[in-house]
Amino acid sequence: MIGGGHITPGAVMLGVLGGLSQALGVWWFYAAMTAGPISVVSPLAAVVDASVPVCIGRALGERPGMLASAGIAVALAAVVLISWHAGDGGSRQRLTRGAIWLTIASGVALGLNFVVLDRTPPDAGLWPLLFARGAATVLVLIVAAASRNLRLPTGTPLRLALVIALLDTAANVTMLFALQLSLLSLASVLISLYPAATVVLAVAVLRERVRPRQVAGMVLAAVAVGMITAG
Repeated sequence: MIGGGHITPGAVMLGVLGGLSQALGVWWFYAAMTAGPISVVSPLAAVVDASVPVCIGRALGERPGMLASAGIAVALAAVVLISWHAGDGGSRQRLTRGAIWLTIASGVALGLNFVVLDRTPPDAGLWPLLFARGAATVLVLIVAAASRNLRLPTGTPLRLALVIALLDTAANVTMLFALQLSLLSLASVLISLYPAATVVLAVAVLRERVRPRQVAGMVLAAVAVGMITAG
């Protein structure tokens, strides 16, 4: 057993689907950023990512209180502001049809990952995450081999990859528990506010300058968290 859970058909199927949706979402997101301006791709993908589980949660019968529902709207606005990159000379470039579809597909795939994890059996423990990681790893290896980019990192890139793997695993464990213990429409929106932490770390570690709209987004994120938790 892992985390006190049991292997069930639901844990295997939903875990694999979650891993594939997450891997495809990240792949399509980076592909969209190479095909279109980041200043448009990033916030559009973020709002689609956050909106998908909210819509599905409501379709499944979830009815958050009025304060929490208002907090969802505030959180969506915060996600857009925090994720909006400043444009350089290429920021005025318009999205091509291919970039639009990649962006939307990325947001939908990442949003469905929340939905799938939310539906995993509570008695499965952490097994769904194990199957999710396995499915995502196999997909990445296949794509990397097919595109002739399968190379083992060494030195600093390898050490950073191991640290990232540990942090990602911890994040996924807490995300699974949050989704299982709360409404999908609420937990998924709170999780989607993770870019705020990225901005804080960029300022503290990399000494990056924060743009006014990002500050506004972080303030809205704090307000949204308070509204959702209080509602």
